[in-house]
Amino acid sequence: MTLLPAIEHETGNNPDASVIWLHGLGADGNDFAPIVPELKLPGNLAIRFIFPHAPKIPVTVNGGFVMPAWYDILEMEIDRKVDTIQLLASAQAIEAFVDNELKRGIDSRRIIIAGFSQGGAVAYQVALSHDKPLGGLLAMSTYFATSNSIKLSKINSTLPIEIQHGTHDPVVPESLGQNAATQLVNEGYSVNYRTYPIEHGVCPQQICDISEWLQNLL
Repeated sequence: MTLLPAIEHETGNNPDASVIWLHGLGADGNDFAPIVPELKLPGNLAIRFIFPHAPKIPVTVNGGFVMPAWYDILEMEIDRKVDTIQLLASAQAIEAFVDNELKRGIDSRRIIIAGFSQGGAVAYQVALSHDKPLGGLLAMSTYFATSNSIKLSKINSTLPIEIQHGTHDPVVPESLGQNAATQLVNEGYSVNYRTYPIEHGVCPQQICDISEWLQNLL
């Protein structure tokens, strides 16, 4: 599979870990690329950050306007109706990045999948169904869209999962983040759930927490 266009940022020579970070609806890889220096990672930690660009497709809830999207959103209800086929296709596209990192010599256990909002829904699908042990899952301001259909990978049953959500989020209500955490805990996963007094975005304290989480894992 041909890889989607992406931005790469390496924090040191010869990276031995990778973070594949998925943006939200209407954004692209540039949305989170500037966060890398803000993480203030130690100089001895060489990580390759990859920020793929989603393809541009019509989005139903936005009047059919064409924009970068990992999948179409058909209804903006509390449990939101999405195009699952497109979501799975996007997950497959991200799995191609994982495979490529393996070819580049990165141990699968040092590959972390991160996603914000719509990108987080794809991240859940990729990380929890992958057939090789991964390093971690970071889900920000998002929801577990494929919770009823995913085939969970036993090999990732101990995957470190960090879920973060704004308590005032008007786009993806925090209840959806809570629901995902509850479902995963009920499935036996170890989940760290954090909230921030923000809307649909990322705040400085959250960036500090992400940095600490990455350093603990890697």
